[in-house]
Amino acid sequence: MTSVPPTTSANSVSTSAFDLPDHLAPKTDPTLIAADERHFAAIAASLKETIAELSDRLEAARRAPGGIGRGAMDRDLEIHRLTGRLRTLRRFGLDLCLGRVVGTDGAEPVYTGRLGLTDSEGRRLLVDWRSPAAEPFFAATHARPMGLASRRRYRWTDGRISDYWDEVFTADGLEGHAALDDQSAFVASLGGHRSDRMRDVLSTIQADQDAIIRAGSRGALVVDGGPGTGKTVVALHRAAHLLYSDPRLGHRRGGVLFVGPSRPYLAYVADVLPSLGEEGVQTCVLRDLVTEGATAAAESDPHVARLKASADMVRAIEPAVALYEEPPTEGMTVSSHWSDLWLSADDWAAAFDAVEPGTPHNEARDQIREELLTILMDKDDSDAPPHLLRRSLLQDRELIGTLNRAWPMLEASDLVGDLWSVPAYLRKCAPWLSVEDVRRLQRPDAQAWTVSDLPLLDAARQRLGDPEASARKERQEAAVAAERARRADVMDSLLQNVEIDESEGALGMLRGRDLQDSLIDESALPAVEPDLLAGPFAHVIVDEAQELTDAEWQMLLQRCPSRSFTVVGDRAQARHGFPEPWRERLERIGLDQIEVTSLSINYRTPAEVMAEAEPAIRAALPDANVPTSVRSAGVPVVHGSAADLEEILGTWLAAHDDGVACVIGAPAFRATPRVRSLTPELSKGLEFDLVVLVDPEAFGAGIEGAVDRYVAMTRATQQLVVLTSRCPRAGRAEATVHP
Repeated sequence: MTSVPPTTSANSVSTSAFDLPDHLAPKTDPTLIAADERHFAAIAASLKETIAELSDRLEAARRAPGGIGRGAMDRDLEIHRLTGRLRTLRRFGLDLCLGRVVGTDGAEPVYTGRLGLTDSEGRRLLVDWRSPAAEPFFAATHARPMGLASRRRYRWTDGRISDYWDEVFTADGLEGHAALDDQSAFVASLGGHRSDRMRDVLSTIQADQDAIIRAGSRGALVVDGGPGTGKTVVALHRAAHLLYSDPRLGHRRGGVLFVGPSRPYLAYVADVLPSLGEEGVQTCVLRDLVTEGATAAAESDPHVARLKASADMVRAIEPAVALYEEPPTEGMTVSSHWSDLWLSADDWAAAFDAVEPGTPHNEARDQIREELLTILMDKDDSDAPPHLLRRSLLQDRELIGTLNRAWPMLEASDLVGDLWSVPAYLRKCAPWLSVEDVRRLQRPDAQAWTVSDLPLLDAARQRLGDPEASARKERQEAAVAAERARRADVMDSLLQNVEIDESEGALGMLRGRDLQDSLIDESALPAVEPDLLAGPFAHVIVDEAQELTDAEWQMLLQRCPSRSFTVVGDRAQARHGFPEPWRERLERIGLDQIEVTSLSINYRTPAEVMAEAEPAIRAALPDANVPTSVRSAGVPVVHGSAADLEEILGTWLAAHDDGVACVIGAPAFRATPRVRSLTPELSKGLEFDLVVLVDPEAFGAGIEGAVDRYVAMTRATQQLVVLTSRCPRAGRAEATVHP
């Protein structure tokens, strides 16, 4: 949504930034909003000037010569920076402003915005929400006012203020504010209608959430919280804050990876980071990290799924690869055009040992080949030119064939597939498995990939590297050589009739190899699209992290060598159970420096819904961290018959022009633009005005069934309707939904 700031001209009437409904008329009193109106006029003028200035600078940067090397990179980064800031300024208008605070020191109010903004005279109009100066706006409480006398938050609709709320922290703060009991009105506003995208919630961030958003990036920070506590809000805003406040996490240093639980979830939160001015954060689900993830099916055998969920199975990849890295035990004669040279078993072993630590298997073969050539050439006592001798040795088919057999190029899919089709190979690589375990892990189609296979495929690909890397490198070198030769011919043609001193002048420099190399157009050479999810990343944020297996955690650890993580989740929402504390679980998978924080206030789910949901989860998990709701929707949970589903939805849609409903537990129900149809698992992390839960007892018994019911119930922000196939018809649908 693009906002248009109020404007004033000789032929127009000033448009107020405030557009309050009639029932809020008392809030339009000039004594309450006149100062804001003046400040918004200054913001509008500064925005116009800033957008014009940035547009000119961007145009100049784009017209500037592209340059080469670091100069070209700096130019591209400046264009990216200017484009991003302009996009944010144009996306919003006055609604860049979130609110204001007034201190007890009597100074001018401080206005907080999505971005910092100053006028042409250097006067600060907005402080960036991520800056330390903005912290009191979010973090002040009555118990800890942080030097504030009052705080005002705005609600923006179509670029104008449709409501605002004042809080006061001192007796002096009462003057010039709208009401005494305004925090309760603000909390009630959190229950507004939802849409298919997460609404902008920056101005509603609470003190407990803000403290986590602003926490440092070292080590692993766990954010544990029940439904509706704002875990996702915290995770997304923390990503933006870390990139702003911690230079160690910038895009040049690896940037931030955000991992969500499902595709519907990623679609739901897609607008949040761009609205905060951050478009460089990589977002994905775990499936995206592996090529086979796009088509992988669920593991049908729970026992097999548990075996593959262990980090031990991921560690089995190393011995599986090591079996293909054993040097020949017998020597051989290698022939060149000048001599026959003996390559002993010890020479083979030395060449294999020369591989640099951490080199992927497929890329290491080139190192071994070069070491073998070095050993052989050191033994040669002929007068053969080194480059010709090297070329001749490489033509020895027995040498290259032996190397290829002793250190073959491997595909990750073949390596993992062999584990599921060759029992002896699996027993060798995973000796802790029982005979029965090995038998159950075998399958007719070894490469019929499941989600449980993905961590092993990822580990294999990380360990093996790209089997085409060597061939691609050779093609690249050949292309560079051909380009160099072509340019040399062109330069010789240009200079053949020109007499110059090669030690002076630009024309003389053209004969230099360094300059010729710098002029090669690398964009025209063969290239591979970079894998944006390969890492390494400087920081990784994982939402709904309670669902990750130990094996899946290894996929993320591989991509974050710094072990800088934000881990967001709720142990009570783990479908397969989560008996141990967070710290114990994360230490087991390889994290350290772990700090655990907790969110316990439910801002989303009405108390009426939580009263129904709490017993559902405590029946299976008596110690579940169930949060306390701070608001009531005034609408009871309704129980009825599944036969009334269509009628209930029709009545609700007729009574509500806005909002989104979701049917959970009825796979045959066809979704519409305003009514989603999801499984409990896919609904995780989402929220809807109305949730209609169909046959929740069919979700199953035990922890998994209880968690699914709990998750599904707590998606509702206004009303929950529970329908069962066995329930007698509850009468007319109008009686079962809140109009």
